[in-house]
Amino acid sequence: MNRRNLLALLGAPLLGALATGTSRADAPASAPCRAPGRAPDAVLPLWPGTPPGGGGPRGAVASGPRDARRTIARPSLTLFHPDRPTDTVILIASGGGYRRIEDGNEALPAARWLAGRGIAAAVLDYRLPGEGWKAAAAAPLQDARRALRLIRAGASGTAPTRVGLLGFSAGAHLLALTAGAAPMGDYPPVDATDATVGSADFAAFIYPVLSLSPDLTPTSTQRLLAGRHPSPGEAARWSAETYVTPAFPPSFLVQAADDPVSDPRQAPLIARACEGAGVPVELHRLPSGGHGFGMGRPGTPSADWPRWYAAWLAHPATSHG
Repeated sequence: MNRRNLLALLGAPLLGALATGTSRADAPASAPCRAPGRAPDAVLPLWPGTPPGGGGPRGAVASGPRDARRTIARPSLTLFHPDRPTDTVILIASGGGYRRIEDGNEALPAARWLAGRGIAAAVLDYRLPGEGWKAAAAAPLQDARRALRLIRAGASGTAPTRVGLLGFSAGAHLLALTAGAAPMGDYPPVDATDATVGSADFAAFIYPVLSLSPDLTPTSTQRLLAGRHPSPGEAARWSAETYVTPAFPPSFLVQAADDPVSDPRQAPLIARACEGAGVPVELHRLPSGGHGFGMGRPGTPSADWPRWYAAWLAHPATSHG
């Protein structure tokens, strides 16, 4: 399959509305989200050659199950497309504290779930800062920006109408910085794709790490990107709320009150930043659920969030257009 055909998987006419019905965190848990075991349609390298700056681990992406990816020598997009063409693509980034990528629990089930509902999905395997890249902390952000441009570029000159973001944990941090056009993701153009504006129309952040504020519980994300004791300026530079302006995409947020990894104040903080900037935002605060629940754990409040997300995706406020 050539590059044109690979990209063709990313752009073409969304099928009707998704699941209907709205809910909130105090609703009873629903049946767990089950995604069909569909295989990916293609894997698209992000860069035509060595990523910006060079460096990185030797060899290919680690082999074996994709539960927790490491050794990302070739950052890529894994593409899932629905049975019929769609004009919407959602870029998905798993978490893992920028030390690994939890695709098996997060991005892959989410991509299959989306494709089963008529939306194309692209799973981002981004470079990890601790794996020897000369771009260091900026490497994953460069990859996310490049991924958005590839998706926006589409195929045969036709770009998708809507592009969304779905990030889990540290993957939410990565995509929020990308949505806000944080300057650390800048890199010299490598081909014509980089002339494309890499913007998002809507975004969802699930049990997110978004802010590196010293007022919040420190995370692996903070330690890797800004250091154990960052200055206020450095913490702000790597915090998503710094980049929330009226141009930030409408956002959907889910976090549990007992999240032991990401401070439960993270999602409300970014929700307030969105409200202050006039950006539509929907926040779901779960009474329990912890961290890393992926597409929802059966018998817990987290099992409901995919249904709320489906209803939100179908709402006009989810697009700048």
